[in-house]
Amino acid sequence: MSTSTATSAGGTKTAKASKDHKKPTSTVLKGAIQLGISYTVGNLSSKPDRDVLMQDFSVVESVFLPSEGSNLTPAHHFPDFRLKTYAPLAFRYFRELFGIKPDDYLYSICNEPLIELSNPGASSSWFYLTSDDEFIIKTVQHKEAEFLQKLLPGYYMNLNQNPRTLLPKFYGLYCIQSGGATVRVVVMNNVLPRAMKMHYKYDLKGSSYKRRASRKERLKFSPTFKDLDFQEMNEGLFFDADTYNALMKTLQRDCRVLESFKIMDYSLLLGIHVLDQKPLSRGSRCDSRRGQKVLYSTALESIQGNVRDPEPVADDDDTLGGIPAKHKDENLLIFLGIIDILQSYRFIKKVEHSWKALVHDGDTVSVHRPSFYADRFLKFMSSTVFKKIHPLRGASSKRKRNSLYAAKSASQEILSPHREEEEIKKDEKVKAQSLDNLDGDFYSSSKQPDLLPKSAVSFASNTNEEEEQDNSEERRDSSSTIALDDPLPSLSRSRSDSELDVYL
Repeated sequence: MSTSTATSAGGTKTAKASKDHKKPTSTVLKGAIQLGISYTVGNLSSKPDRDVLMQDFSVVESVFLPSEGSNLTPAHHFPDFRLKTYAPLAFRYFRELFGIKPDDYLYSICNEPLIELSNPGASSSWFYLTSDDEFIIKTVQHKEAEFLQKLLPGYYMNLNQNPRTLLPKFYGLYCIQSGGATVRVVVMNNVLPRAMKMHYKYDLKGSSYKRRASRKERLKFSPTFKDLDFQEMNEGLFFDADTYNALMKTLQRDCRVLESFKIMDYSLLLGIHVLDQKPLSRGSRCDSRRGQKVLYSTALESIQGNVRDPEPVADDDDTLGGIPAKHKDENLLIFLGIIDILQSYRFIKKVEHSWKALVHDGDTVSVHRPSFYADRFLKFMSSTVFKKIHPLRGASSKRKRNSLYAAKSASQEILSPHREEEEIKKDEKVKAQSLDNLDGDFYSSSKQPDLLPKSAVSFASNTNEEEEQDNSEERRDSSSTIALDDPLPSLSRSRSDSELDVYL
């Protein structure tokens, strides 16, 4: 402590540089994060629940945790440090909104050591992952932490209106001061589950200026590619109409929210798992997301609308909430989320855009005014990255025509045998009638009168109807005979045959 004080008194530039760039070791930082969150969440549980007030967003609670312990804090084997908790009541509300219980939150973060992840981005942030895949802990700069705190009231309003979002879900903001260094960390949702192998990863902004993965990044075991790489490696990811519409609706809504906050330079983190390469090619922890604690945390839950469930691989847990998609003949699961939203269009960003616009096309650089950035981002996602599977209209109409032709030909095939049968029956009837007239005694024994079918009446005139009525009365009294050229069927024929005679 005395050395730190002497250094601070000896030169302000040295102290400032040390404060900005010097960080505690990864092991010390991870231990301080776990111990600090454990203390502050446990202390918060003693406070009664109440509605969030406007002043709650600007509250900062501070506590000193010496290594030997105190009346309020436990002893530990890390260097002394001070913990600051930003807006504790507001973040408690956010955790409750997503169904995160205090015990589950503490268990995820503090039960097992945090897993350190590599950072493919240009920032010097450190990333830590909880062992159950639920939460990401990221170090942020002072301006980013300050901006997030100012953003909280609007963020609170947006989450109340729309908990299904691809925007980052913030669960806590903390500051750790130790040995003259200050580290600020934010706890967020994890977009890419470690339990599912990501065959491809992309960081997409919709811009083209310097948007290609570096040679060093490409040599990594699991590289993160960028916009130009995606255009060279893919023809787009195809979704069914319902999924595509739900995904684009969510992206549009989220981009308008970011635009209203004057936020730009954000990215879409995209992970692709190819189902056809190795079924269930999982990470080291196959059960990490079983018994999920956080609501709306998966990609499929985060998009709006009624989305068709993906085809089962082995069981529902094996998809881990991925969105089903296709690329050529490959079946995919897509995991995605918007990241890096703590970049506002401040003066320094305006200067950066102006400088880059002088040496390159201003519309292609990533830093741009929020409205233009949102429009360019959405256009790139809707036309290049995500595409809709269109039904084959020509094939469907052709099938309909073929079905009509088949039905017509089938009906003709059915009716043609009836025609042949009718002609045969007519010939047999004529022969029988001629023989009866020669003998003269066939109809003399018949007591039933000849009845005309109703369908035949429409073919006769009114005069013929009267004559036929007179003849029918005479035939009732005496034996009836039918002329040889009479086309009407006899009583022995079925009703269906008489109807066919009319229609044919």
